[in-house]
Amino acid sequence: MAQTEPNLDHDVSWFLLPSYWAKMVVALISFLCFANSYDGDFVFDDSEAIINNKDLRAETPLGDLWHHDFWGSKLSSNTSHKSYRPLTVLTFRINYLFAGGFYPVGFHVINIILHCTISVLMVDVFSILLGGLQFSNKGRRLNLAPKTSLLAALLFAVHPVHTECVAGIVGRADLLCALFFLLSFLGYCKAFRENKEGHNFSIFWVLVSVILGAIAMLCKEQGITILGLNAVFDALVINKLNVLELIQKLLHKDKSLENPGLLRKGLLFRITLLMSGGASILYIRWRIMGTGPPAFTEVDNPASFADSLFVRAINYNYYYSLNAWLLLCPWWLCFDWSMGCIPLIKSVSDWRIIALAALWFCLIGLICQALCSEDSHKRRILTLGLGFLIIPFLPASNLFFRVGFVIAERVIYLPSIGYCILFTYGFSLLSKQAKKKKILAVAVLGILLINVMRCVLRSSQWRSEEQLFRSALSVCPLNAKVHYNVGKNLADKGNQSAAIKYYREAVRLNPKYVHAMNNLGNILKERNELQEAEELLSLAVQIQPDFAAAWMNLGIVQNSLRRFEEAEQSYWTAIKHRKKYPDCYYNLGRLYADLNRHIDALNAWRNATVLKPEHSLAWNNMIILLDNTGNLAQAEAVGREALELIPNDHSLMFSLANVLGKSQKYKYGTDNLEERRVKKKWFCM
Repeated sequence: MAQTEPNLDHDVSWFLLPSYWAKMVVALISFLCFANSYDGDFVFDDSEAIINNKDLRAETPLGDLWHHDFWGSKLSSNTSHKSYRPLTVLTFRINYLFAGGFYPVGFHVINIILHCTISVLMVDVFSILLGGLQFSNKGRRLNLAPKTSLLAALLFAVHPVHTECVAGIVGRADLLCALFFLLSFLGYCKAFRENKEGHNFSIFWVLVSVILGAIAMLCKEQGITILGLNAVFDALVINKLNVLELIQKLLHKDKSLENPGLLRKGLLFRITLLMSGGASILYIRWRIMGTGPPAFTEVDNPASFADSLFVRAINYNYYYSLNAWLLLCPWWLCFDWSMGCIPLIKSVSDWRIIALAALWFCLIGLICQALCSEDSHKRRILTLGLGFLIIPFLPASNLFFRVGFVIAERVIYLPSIGYCILFTYGFSLLSKQAKKKKILAVAVLGILLINVMRCVLRSSQWRSEEQLFRSALSVCPLNAKVHYNVGKNLADKGNQSAAIKYYREAVRLNPKYVHAMNNLGNILKERNELQEAEELLSLAVQIQPDFAAAWMNLGIVQNSLRRFEEAEQSYWTAIKHRKKYPDCYYNLGRLYADLNRHIDALNAWRNATVLKPEHSLAWNNMIILLDNTGNLAQAEAVGREALELIPNDHSLMFSLANVLGKSQKYKYGTDNLEERRVKKKWFCM
């Protein structure tokens, strides 16, 4: 495939390294950017996707991964987000099994390795996108843009917006998707290794590309878009199609279209393979996940719930402009952009309309150049840059279905490829015009160094929830979820006074934030401020009648206020909305015990232990109640049963020892007699 296009590297003042060394440099720098995240904690979404995800545990059959979503819920469930990523979950499971538990270091190390690998692959990808596809007589691909491909790969490797994907463990989905996305593209390019002017190609590699695209989609939904990008690449690079000229011929019904070169070169056949493969993959996925759309709330994506089509459209476009700004200036980064972080634009008088105008001014200008320029090299690079920028972003654009976020930095991981292409091409154009090329190169090097420092700083913020949540306060001060998460983190550390402040601010910013009301009510309950706690919890269940946790906490408060009938009703309402709720059964048992309804109390605690066999408090209360009512034999049987399930629980040993003492059974057990007697004496001190 000989090409006579201008060399993009010719006027660029940049480092020229052999391919091997270029990849080593990219790998090293990408590693330095995120290496300090290796010993970070599980933060934010990691709790739900990893720690609380039963699909990671060995006792869960592997087959369940193919019927559950990313968070471990059944795809058929009404609460499922329909995020079908079984291969990503499988890698989490392997991490868990090899580590022997939930130790985050192994998870973080894999993420860092994946990003380094992807960055290295980018050298090859950018050499094709910027320099074209050409092979030597021995079938070896030639790098026609070694300087600019290295620059673009470095821009990608050190972009701070990638921190969420690398330092946040759930970003594994984006990393794996990107890996197979790139392998699919490189595999498609291999289909033309023995190509002579586009007439021959390998069907095998085209099919391999489709399979790799399917694997990318099983890691994250965006992966399917590579099939569309392969088609665009085929048309522009392999067939050198002039889109504007083709449109003009179609409009004028030009007879030259009856036997065009694209038919002779097999473009339509290859696109048919890609489209057929893509349609089959989407159909299978649709069948697995069901026909129902994911259930999101207004706080997740307020613009999508707006009644006015105008308001929805204008806010979607504003979100696009903010995503573009994060690529251009990734300084203000936040783990969550929902819940009032970005107020809705409701009028054309809103000054933020300027951002939309700027975005579309730039896009329209680039599209016009991509279609109308007489320079075929320019047309190709701009079209590929726009394609890689826009097409992978489409699943997150709200155009085809509602998404569960306003802005998510992780979804820009793949579109940043397009940004790097456009940035590098712009740099080459400036270099061509500049008299002092080295000054321009130093400026770009400065941008890279700033990005490296920003990556290191941002990675350190992702190491712990406290740092991550507090870093968002200055970026999104109007985001109720940010204040809620800071408050929750403080409460978990025992700093209730400070937590109350942030919970109150979260409720002020979002008066319908039921989770903040529930947590605030819970703290106030523990501080014996029962009246305000009841008001908050009552409001929470009024706003969200199926909020089981709030109903249970309301029952606890009502029990403390000695309004026993109302408390019992609240507990049963909680169980109605969450049938498998051991903690609620435990608290219901405590209520019945206070009312001397001993049989009901024992039944409630028994239900708690059936649902959660390791529920130590429920077991212990059963032993104590049976002991106090003189049922020593039954108390002993319950105690032995409990210790079989929780053999090292000291409180259970102590309660059972009291029962055995009353029964005059001073020797308990055989092999473990001495050990348990020591523990008993320790508790008696």
